Amino acid sequence: MVKQALYLDDLKVGDTFISGQYHLNADKIKKFAHEYDPQAFHCDENRAEDTFFKGLAASGWHTAAITMKLLTESLPFAHGVIGAGGEIEWPRPTRPNDVLHVKSTIKEIKPSKSKPNQALLFVECETFNQHNEVCQKLSAKLLSFRKR
Repeated sequence: MVKQALYLDDLKVGDTFISGQYHLNADKIKKFAHEYDPQAFHCDENRAEDTFFKGLAASGWHTAAITMKLLTESLPFAHGVIGAGGEIEWPRPTRPNDVLHVKSTIKEIKPSKSKPNQALLFVECETFNQHNEVCQKLSAKLLSFRKR
């Protein structure tokens, strides 16, 4: 189902978007880690037991990449999900067999003073696991555009 593209004039503070789900497993965690973040606690279950994480954990960057996938599928912004900065936190590790989803809420809309056809959206994106525990918090600044 294709969602209607939302323009700046369609959005308001408090709008909330819920993504679909993403099923993560140990093989996906290790494959991503070997390519992008090759540390023992991301690549090897046995070696991960003796680390801070006490078991295999997805790279925070893997969680961020999954979040981005879920955002692009759940934020039907005209012109796409265009980032202009943000802050990220990982309050708990993402683990094998976690089922992730993202809840995104528009917290502020700041119209551009120099470009009246666009604004910055300040969006809080929380990535939850199947136990409704937050694995990632992303405070994102996203661009939004008026319909021409």
